[in-house]
Amino acid sequence: QVQLVESGGGLVQAGGSLRLSCAASGTFFNINVMAWYRQAPGKQRELVAAITNSGSTNYADSVKGRFTISRDNAKNTVYLQMNSLKPEDTAVYYCHVFAPPDLYWGQGTQVTVSS
Repeated sequence: QVQLVESGGGLVQAGGSLRLSCAASGTFFNINVMAWYRQAPGKQRELVAAITNSGSTNYADSVKGRFTISRDNAKNTVYLQMNSLKPEDTAVYYCHVFAPPDLYWGQGTQVTVSS
């Protein structure tokens, strides 16, 4: 079992920055992929960014150049640095982890960007 604890959400003005963190704890052999998803009201949950345990990254086109995902394997923690935030980035952000053979979700953290 893996427990995920997210932090770092909040309210920010357009153009501002936030940094999300997600720490994994529990019993697992290793964590393969760590990712951030988001879900805005009335919309489907979508992938924001993902990073493998070797450091390969993938980003949604809408956040490329503005968001950076990173991880600290020693701390089993993934981060999402969000810069140049836009009102359309407003959503609940979820941490998502693949610790074979299972997938886990965090509880979500609200990010609100005011115009």
